[in-house]
Parts: sequence; structure tokens; C-alpha cells
Amino acid sequence: MKSIQNATRYHDFSAGHRVHGHENKCAHLHGHNYRITFVVGGVLDAVGRVLDFGTIGKQLCQWLEEEWDHKFLLWEKDDSLFVQIVREGTRRLEVFPPELGIVWVPFNPTAENMADYLLNVIGPQQLEGTGALLVSVKVEETRKCTASATLQSVMVAWENPPVEWNLLHNEIGGTQ
Repeated sequence: MKSIQNATRYHDFSAGHRVHGHENKCAHLHGHNYRITFVVGGVLDAVGRVLDFGTIGKQLCQWLEEEWDHKFLLWEKDDSLFVQIVREGTRRLEVFPPELGIVWVPFNPTAENMADYLLNVIGPQQLEGTGALLVSVKVEETRKCTASATLQSVMVAWENPPVEWNLLHNEIGGTQ
């Protein structure tokens, strides 16, 4: 029987955001100490790993550190007065230089949308060429509040794995 294994690593970082259209206090500027959990799947390599935990850290956790840690995530379509002022300042007056850490994202920065973006955009980009697949992402805003995203096509990927999975599986003595 074919077996696909998972390796899981989490990373903590801090960031601010505002949830556009939220009916309560999350519409205000605020921040969280996030915990992101990455689940990477694939066949075991010759050493017996899906992907080295250090590689997961370098490719996914380091991306979080460089792109989102201690920054403020704002949706590029947020039409609030604050955002209009920041956009005006950033584009014309240079009042808000890049070192202030404002990150314009292509989604309303809810935990659900962050998980989806990490899973479907950042994961494939950062894991390209590793032979591993990011299959699930969990975004924990607080100890009580978590959102996650899982590939719908995980089972399809396992049934029709990339060629390198089959080659590797055969190389280490697996059966089809």
C-alpha cells in the first residue's frame, strides 16, 4: 500500500491587521501573536523524511519572518479613511515609508484568508523543487481562535503523485 507521510512545523510571529467590513472590534486596528502551523506531505526520502524540518523552517517560517513579522497587514481594497490616508501618503507624500512595515495584501486579512493565501500561494512558491507539498495551514490568532485551510486535492495528489514521488518511492524500495 502506498503511504504518504506528513511533517508538521509551527512558527510564532507578531503582526497587526484590520478586518475590513467586520461588525465588531476586529474592524479596528489591532494585532496578534500568531502561531502558524504548516503540514507538509510527501513520500519519505532515502533518509526517511518528508522534508527536513530545517528546510521547512527556511522555506516557510523564514518567509513569515521576512514578510509579515512585526508588520501591519492591510487589504489593498480596504476603502476606509485610514487606508486612503496611508495610500495617499505612501504614493505621493512619502509620509509612510516602507520601513514602517505596512504590507498590502490581496485579501481581507482574516485568519481564514491568511491560511488560504499561505496554502495556495506561498506554499507552492516556497516549496517548489523540494518534492513536498504544503497540504494544510493553521492560523492561530489567540489560544481560543484558529482558522485552517487544507488542500481539497490532497487525495488526488496522493493518487496521482508527481513523477519525482514515484521515482523516489521506487528508489528507496517502496512498492506501487
